[in-house]
Amino acid sequence: QIQVVESGGGSVQAGGSLRLTCVASGRFSFSLYNLAWFRQAPGKERELVAAISWSEKGTRYADSVKDRFTISRENAKNTVYLEMNNLKSEDTAVYFCAADFSASGRLGIGVSDFDYWGQGTQVTVSS
Repeated sequence: QIQVVESGGGSVQAGGSLRLTCVASGRFSFSLYNLAWFRQAPGKERELVAAISWSEKGTRYADSVKDRFTISRENAKNTVYLEMNNLKSEDTAVYFCAADFSASGRLGIGVSDFDYWGQGTQVTVSS
């Protein structure tokens, strides 16, 4: 059983920054899991924000957040981060952390590619 818990959300003005943190726990090898951040705004589908492979050699970003957001991981702490800069009102959403064990090494980018999810943390950006 893997548990995933996000933190770091909050309210910020446009142009501001936030860092989200996700800690995973359970009996598993965190370093073998792909990790990702998704978000879901009211009335919209859940979408990928950023993903990082187990090897840290692969990352993926949504076009809307490239050059503003950075995903990183710290395997020794079973933790993945999302650094968000120059936030915009359209970044307002609930942000979810997700984990997936990929035996093939492939980094998935869809909701169905990830098996373990946190409860989410709200990010609100006011203009």
